[in-house]
Amino acid sequence: MFHSFFPEPKKFFLSALLWTAVTVAFWYLFGDSLGTALGLPPLAEGQQPPIGLGHFFTTASIWFYIYFLAAMAIFCAFWQVYAADHPWRTWSVWGSAFIIFTVYFSVDISVALNNWRRPTYDRIVEALKAPNTVGYAEIYGYVFTFFQLATVYIVSAVLISFFTSHYLFRWRTAMNDFYYSVWPKVRHIEGASQRIQEDTMRFATTVEGLGVRLVDSFMTLIAFLPVLHALSASIKELPVVGAIPYPLVTAAIFWSLFGTVMLAIVGVKLPGLEFRNQRVEAAYRKELVYGEDHADRAQPLTIRELFANVRKNYFRLYFHYMYFNVARYFYLQTDNIFPLFLLVPSVVAATITFGLMQQIQGAFAQVTSSFQYLVNSWPTVIELISIYKRLKAFEAAIDAKPLPDIDEQFIAAGGVEELAR
Repeated sequence: MFHSFFPEPKKFFLSALLWTAVTVAFWYLFGDSLGTALGLPPLAEGQQPPIGLGHFFTTASIWFYIYFLAAMAIFCAFWQVYAADHPWRTWSVWGSAFIIFTVYFSVDISVALNNWRRPTYDRIVEALKAPNTVGYAEIYGYVFTFFQLATVYIVSAVLISFFTSHYLFRWRTAMNDFYYSVWPKVRHIEGASQRIQEDTMRFATTVEGLGVRLVDSFMTLIAFLPVLHALSASIKELPVVGAIPYPLVTAAIFWSLFGTVMLAIVGVKLPGLEFRNQRVEAAYRKELVYGEDHADRAQPLTIRELFANVRKNYFRLYFHYMYFNVARYFYLQTDNIFPLFLLVPSVVAATITFGLMQQIQGAFAQVTSSFQYLVNSWPTVIELISIYKRLKAFEAAIDAKPLPDIDEQFIAAGGVEELAR
């Protein structure tokens, strides 16, 4: 699943984590001082960042992008040389680095948009107090600024999507070539053709999607936690708990962990049920395919029995998803109003402006969304686990190792029909 595309996956991903930790630690310890020495100092204390495209051209932004690109180039160059014999190293190493960079750029656009909120909504409130308090040009200027940022986002999103599609197909090609090269070892596995044709595509797509969202969550935390920490200075107390240190950051972490743990407990049975669902579907489809060429296959009694297994597993899946979705949707809907709930004491005391309130809500939503990675991705994680379990049988057969537990259960039960029960 991984070594067909990535060079020495365990070493590669471990080195990526270690290099990330080193570069992040170095940035927070020496980044500002090094940037100042190079003539690219950070914003002065109390200085508001520019609104609009100027956000990307401050000395602090330019220095960060130089540092970020240099760190990635060093890492990729090492693996380009170290894994010189790996046929997919250019796409897997440099392609992954490019995707990570584009994810951060998207997050940086979100930071620029969040900075736009405060002055824009503050001026709108001023305009609503009395006629002609604020001129047309100023309001239209804020609107134009938004469209500038939106245009940058749209162009980058389209280009990223185009590149990612090619990246995913290369990964699928690598897996397809590898599995086909060992076809004699895996052809006896239940649904082998489907696993090569469909599961390789779904696995690459799902892992890439989850991986990008994970990186996006990490980058968002790096970008927005300092913003939320700075905005916490304007919040004197929270409902129920009163005054606490770093109130917005603390509330964001608590709320996100609560949702993640709750949904992990509620949805614990779903991965196994999704795997069994793929099993019974594969058996049903396989019999129908045999029936196309052999008159004695796909007989009514056999088809009814196989479809009954499909029906039974789906109905069981629907039941478990029902209570899982109750918990998930209730949490996500509450999440929409939670920032406003936190700001009620500050709103009643009139210690914040409407623009600041919008900026706080935007930053809080970004931070909680990052901490809620598993909450937002749980259905996809469930699907990925079921796909992984199917492909894991290929890995076991190729390496002459025992089959995964659930495949052993299948064989011991005498087939898909019994396992579904």
